[in-house]
Amino acid sequence: MKDIISIRDTSKKEIEKILINSESMERLMKSGSDKLKGKILATLFFEPSTRTKLSFESAMFHLGGNCVDFSKEKSSLIKGESFSDTIKIVDSYCDVLVIRNPVEGSARLAAEIAKKPVINAGDGANQHPTQTLLDLYTIKKSKGKIRDLNIALLGDLKYGRTTHSLAYALSMFGAKLTFISPDELKMPRRVTDEIKEKFNAEIQTKNELNKNLNYDIIYVTRIQKERFPDPQEYERVKGTYKINLDVLGKDTLVMHPLPRVDEISREVDNTKHALYFKQASYGIPVRMAILDLLVNSVTK
Repeated sequence: MKDIISIRDTSKKEIEKILINSESMERLMKSGSDKLKGKILATLFFEPSTRTKLSFESAMFHLGGNCVDFSKEKSSLIKGESFSDTIKIVDSYCDVLVIRNPVEGSARLAAEIAKKPVINAGDGANQHPTQTLLDLYTIKKSKGKIRDLNIALLGDLKYGRTTHSLAYALSMFGAKLTFISPDELKMPRRVTDEIKEKFNAEIQTKNELNKNLNYDIIYVTRIQKERFPDPQEYERVKGTYKINLDVLGKDTLVMHPLPRVDEISREVDNTKHALYFKQASYGIPVRMAILDLLVNSVTK
């Protein structure tokens, strides 16, 4: 495994290895490590990020490495330098690159250009594979398994890159899926067709939010205003769903890749249902495992 660009490029065995190593990294966080001492992570974020960027940087520091931060506004891109030349230059300054870009396919292009490992931190509405890996880790830690769990993905399934990656991975591990979204924001057919064909996935689709949602996990996503080509389309669907204590089943856990707007009531935050802040914290050990795997595989 040289790069992590799409969850579709990653085998079940490789994912399981990352999840196992993440447990080790969680323990290692308490003592520190020099596994990546002298190594440098370059973060290239062409879109805003809090959790992904900071958790990658924290992961690198926990492993004894260092980080260099690329800023589009302060770079030679402003002077007209091409994306390709930028990647070649940054590649020569580091040992691993993490990139987020609004253009679908940009991370794969970067991986074709760079000699060092490239990690996709989100390319438009396409993929976000490391978010999926930490989501799987969160589910396994909280429920003890993934297979046969009833999991609902709710909200913006059309533009939500996290759900595209996650639906594929959950199907690979044998979860039962329900997609809940407005008609305008349904899961792309290419995603549903693929997981049905490859994994014989069990999928239900709904557009209404009923009471007593007795799922093992509800994975809520923000309706992403910035992805809509038509502002009026966003106005029609914003605020469609609201997760509060009235709609949750007794043992249902709520996940969210964050940031949230108004789709989860604050009353859920301090209850046993809320898993989203713990979910975000798992970004550090999971990304430690990813960095260790990629950088050391290149070194070997």
